Amino acid sequence: MSIERAEDRACWYAVRTKSQEEDRAETNLRNWQVPTLAPKLKERRTWRHDRRYVSKPLFSRYIFARFDVTRQLHDINYTRGVQNVVSFGGCAVAIDDKVIELIRAQVGEDGFIRMDDEIEPGDSVTITAGPFESLGGIFMRKLNSNERVEILLNALQFQSRLVIDKQLVQKADLVGKSLRSH
Repeated sequence: MSIERAEDRACWYAVRTKSQEEDRAETNLRNWQVPTLAPKLKERRTWRHDRRYVSKPLFSRYIFARFDVTRQLHDINYTRGVQNVVSFGGCAVAIDDKVIELIRAQVGEDGFIRMDDEIEPGDSVTITAGPFESLGGIFMRKLNSNERVEILLNALQFQSRLVIDKQLVQKADLVGKSLRSH
């Protein structure tokens, strides 16, 4: 059998990993030459006054792998870090390539999933915490550090430019939605 024919039979599958072993499962599958996709989010964590970003899986305990189920299912299920391949009625369930393409399209240059609430210049924003909490303005630009942003603050009868931590600013329409849901 040629390599092309084997590749034609390969499909994407959701692979359930053992708890907190997404990276281990992905590394081990890649060592088997199995293409994988393990989308990640960048989440900001604050511990006292220290702010750090941590990487976490988009889908906790799940990654995606592309393989020929008839030839490789047993090996995939017994790879370290893997609990099992998602199946229904005893048969592994293939995932459409378009779903994987959609997820990949959301991956930014930094390798992390971009969320739809990305603020663009000209967007109305509201400050969500800190001494300027609840004040609104217009998003101007991200600063070089990518941790700070500049907004045109609307306060009382004047407008002023303000440089503020990016995590303290949210699109104005998202603030209203989050307040209504609580």
